[in-house]
Amino acid sequence: MLDRDGFRPNVGIILLNQKNQVFWGKRIRTHSWQFPQGGIDRGETPEQAMFRELHEEVGLQPEHVRIIARTRDWLRYEVPDRYIRRDARGHYKGQKQIWYLLQLTGQDWNLNLRATNHPEFDAWRWNDYWVPLDVVVEFKRGVYEMALTELARFLPRHDHRNRYLRSGMRGRDHEGHDMEAPMPGAGIELPPGATFEPDPQSSLNPQGGKHAP
Repeated sequence: MLDRDGFRPNVGIILLNQKNQVFWGKRIRTHSWQFPQGGIDRGETPEQAMFRELHEEVGLQPEHVRIIARTRDWLRYEVPDRYIRRDARGHYKGQKQIWYLLQLTGQDWNLNLRATNHPEFDAWRWNDYWVPLDVVVEFKRGVYEMALTELARFLPRHDHRNRYLRSGMRGRDHEGHDMEAPMPGAGIELPPGATFEPDPQSSLNPQGGKHAP
């Protein structure tokens, strides 16, 4: 389902834990990290699509989260031709997204990357709110910056300083201390069947993937 400008309606999800850290997922069989997102089906509202994608991609139900805020308008990004299927080129242009800021009210063990037979992620971690954009596929970085900036004022606590241009993938341990390139298991919860990659930047391949996300 495309609009007349060639953009597919889509939702993006920024999921917070109680420390205002965000869910950060590694796309399956790639070295790119991103937030959960997915298309809006015909007849769905953005909120309905968000809850469906939340379950399909990270295994959470509506009772596991609360909605804090959403972006006011659509945020758009164009997808380069090399990521678009041949049969879609010429009429598919990219994505337009409504972004939701959610608070996890459940527990880490409620997350499940294998909730469906078509998983999007094979690993995940909690990361600082201002995620390092250099581990995000390049054409999505502008939208990530806009969504994070617009929704930052709704964060329940902590400072809102803009730190997404940092070069390192910095996490926090269970004591709340910063740490660089954490070892597997340090401040990270992995669902059954998932793996952990301690430094996604070291093998980042922004050319990975052939199809539009």
